Amino acid sequence: MLKIRTMVAGVNGKPSYVSLFSGGGVGGYGLSLEGYDCVATSELVGKRLAVQRHNGICLSDEGYISGDITDESVKARIYDRVREWSRINQDREIDMVIATPPCQGISVANHKKSDELGRNSLVIESLKIVSDILPKYFVIENVRSFLTAECLDADGAKKPIGQAIYGNLAGRYNIGTRVINFKDYGGSSSRTRTLVIGVRKDIEEVTPYALFPDRKEAPTLRQLIGDLPRLKKMGEVCQDDIYHFFRPYEERMHSWIADLGEGESAFDNEDPAKRPHRLVGGVAVENKRKNGDKYRRCLWDKSAPCVHTRNDILSSQSTIHPEDPRVFSIRELMRLMDVPDSFRWSGVDMATLNGYTEHGKKVFLKANELNIRQCLGEAVPTSIFRSIAKKIAKLENSKAPSGRQVRRIIEKENLQKLPNLVGYLENNTLSFVEASKLVELSNARRLSNAAYYTRQDLCFNLVYDLPDFKHIKTLRILEPSVGVGNFLPALFARYSENRAVVLDLFDIDGDSLMLLRQVLKTVSVPDNFKINFINDDFLKHDFEARYDLIVGNPPFGKLQVEKYREYQAGGLQSRIGTKNVCALFIEKALKIGSTVALFSPKSILGAPEFEGLRDYMNRFPIVKINDYGESGFRDVKIETVSFQIDKLSAREFTTIESHILNSYVKKRQDYIADRQFPGWLIYRNDSFDEIARGLNLGVFSVLRDRSVTSRVTKNEGSIRVVKSKNIAPGHIKYLDTDVYVDGVETSSIARRYYNRPGAIVAPNLSYYPRAAFLPKGVLVDGSAAVLMQKRAFSHDVRDLSFFSSKAFFVFYRIARNFATRSLNIDSNSVYYWGLPKQAGMHHEPMPSGGVRSKLLFVTDAAAIAS
Repeated sequence: MLKIRTMVAGVNGKPSYVSLFSGGGVGGYGLSLEGYDCVATSELVGKRLAVQRHNGICLSDEGYISGDITDESVKARIYDRVREWSRINQDREIDMVIATPPCQGISVANHKKSDELGRNSLVIESLKIVSDILPKYFVIENVRSFLTAECLDADGAKKPIGQAIYGNLAGRYNIGTRVINFKDYGGSSSRTRTLVIGVRKDIEEVTPYALFPDRKEAPTLRQLIGDLPRLKKMGEVCQDDIYHFFRPYEERMHSWIADLGEGESAFDNEDPAKRPHRLVGGVAVENKRKNGDKYRRCLWDKSAPCVHTRNDILSSQSTIHPEDPRVFSIRELMRLMDVPDSFRWSGVDMATLNGYTEHGKKVFLKANELNIRQCLGEAVPTSIFRSIAKKIAKLENSKAPSGRQVRRIIEKENLQKLPNLVGYLENNTLSFVEASKLVELSNARRLSNAAYYTRQDLCFNLVYDLPDFKHIKTLRILEPSVGVGNFLPALFARYSENRAVVLDLFDIDGDSLMLLRQVLKTVSVPDNFKINFINDDFLKHDFEARYDLIVGNPPFGKLQVEKYREYQAGGLQSRIGTKNVCALFIEKALKIGSTVALFSPKSILGAPEFEGLRDYMNRFPIVKINDYGESGFRDVKIETVSFQIDKLSAREFTTIESHILNSYVKKRQDYIADRQFPGWLIYRNDSFDEIARGLNLGVFSVLRDRSVTSRVTKNEGSIRVVKSKNIAPGHIKYLDTDVYVDGVETSSIARRYYNRPGAIVAPNLSYYPRAAFLPKGVLVDGSAAVLMQKRAFSHDVRDLSFFSSKAFFVFYRIARNFATRSLNIDSNSVYYWGLPKQAGMHHEPMPSGGVRSKLLFVTDAAAIAS
């Protein structure tokens, strides 16, 4: 991986990009028009790369990289340019990588496919480079069937390209895919393509949905090219524009199209001599009509057709001018592909080219025309990449306000008062993120209602791979605790193309729903959505309808006994054995929803209180679990996960997407939720299993002595108190700062472990486990856990060394799902404090050198676990 550090102000401050399979640079030119600097551009065909040189695409001559991208030396040149640019620009990082791998192997227009798997696998080279450079954004463009076509992945396995993209990059990127016709999204001609957009996960509040081009009605062909001079004479070159000319063809073919009206095909001519044919031994043999667009005139007042690679011949698709007996000229094709007149196809300027003699012009065109036409036929319209670049620039230049900035506004404008807040929303032009943050942080009841703002990138991460539900006539969606509607933009984007969507928005706080209506004015609600606002308690509501999808971020926290009894009296029926509000939301959602996608505390994976909920959830296919660690809700210092359950799915595998290890893998559900273990192990792997087989697990119970606190301890006394800081690998170290109590009676739990032989003490909250025998005559406080043998085992201090070994470090981190906060040794997690089955099963100790940071802990563990 390239070690490119976080972006700081650069030498020129311009955004940057790297272009792969860049052709003539037609698409990338759109980025250049938006002020992007091209650090490196890679293309196999030299004459196409030359076109980019003519346009000064790259910052330096070394940035034009010709050659096969599968060649390691070619990739090395790309990496060298990135490193050098980063060095010169004060360690800036690359903003974007764009890639348009060859599509001949999967294009429906290619009827002579060969080496399809090899061609398709070129996309893997793009993924490798993105993974190494780690740009902030990436865009991959290809044909409609791109994602389902098969490729050979880096691991040697054949798989769909879409699966390979997610497998290689979804650990670090939020990835969105859409199949769109560019003419409906700012392009000037029909071109149905797959767009894949990735946003690095450390870029908060930005989603791929926000970067796709906006819908826009396409111009007609007349609006695009109707002003250009007509060309009726074969070989004619426009005097003022060398690129507007009549490309010659066989004279005998002229009659095939000369008399056609708009939209008519040469195959429909009554005279057989005027129908497309070939001469075999002097006899005319009619061509087969394989495609309805061949030899057919285009229509003036319809949108422009797709520009294909073979736009130079009559027999290709949609190449014939609406009136003139010819294929479209280069200038016309440039307009169809949104290429500005400023784009240069040679090193000679237009004034000089147009000053050539007629013979000179034809010589120039003969040498350059086919290359130009092919560059256009294989390109991304300039407007498409330009649109994405504009959106990125707008987001980069208008960063979402921080919580601190929002709180300052709230204080200054006194927005805690509801009328002031409503007035502020009505009188200021705000983005959705600005408005929703203001409303969320102004809510005085947000703590009591456990309502917290959910970032847009997190909402996208939960929503983007939900089913498309295209088979359902009316899609019914429920948001059970909508708050200020954080999930709504993602839901609007995901299901804007469905036939009809009914969206029920629940919230217990009526003011929140009123403010939500104000917030929704900042976004465009798709026409196919019908929204119902319901002010009620989701847990108390009696649902008659069932939902296709339930999605959201339910409140966290526990109900007090009185409140829980109130819910029971109101009809709440729960069998999961917990008063945790989030768990109760999940349970009820699973009863009334077919697909359920919700956030929850990460402790749901292993804590004893969620055992009943885990058993209930495990009845259904768990399609995905996202682990956000602490990155999801930093303000509240809680680790979170989200999950997706599809009750109607037949999947046996669960996708595990980890934001803390930057990983994206699939594992069998019965493997991660194996009932032999007391919790779910989403990071379980072969090394974990190997260590587990060598251990006697479940041999200890655990005690926590929470009664020994600073209230009862003092600097002198008859009994020393051991804390977690006293515990060293295999022994207890006494410190000058140790505290004491006067008697065992201070602790009601003490008699269960005090002076008991074989009792083991371990730090209760520690990233680096270790254990020691508890000496006689000491007590422990709540920072340490006491492990008590369930049955007799013969073990000594040498066995305890295993608990401070590298092997147990990794094993236990996996057992705790790489948690960083919920590390209490409880009745479930104590199961993993196993003793080696073989005497003398000792392992290399963890290196000394003091306490390491959490980041280093995660990095080390991830490297070992992988």
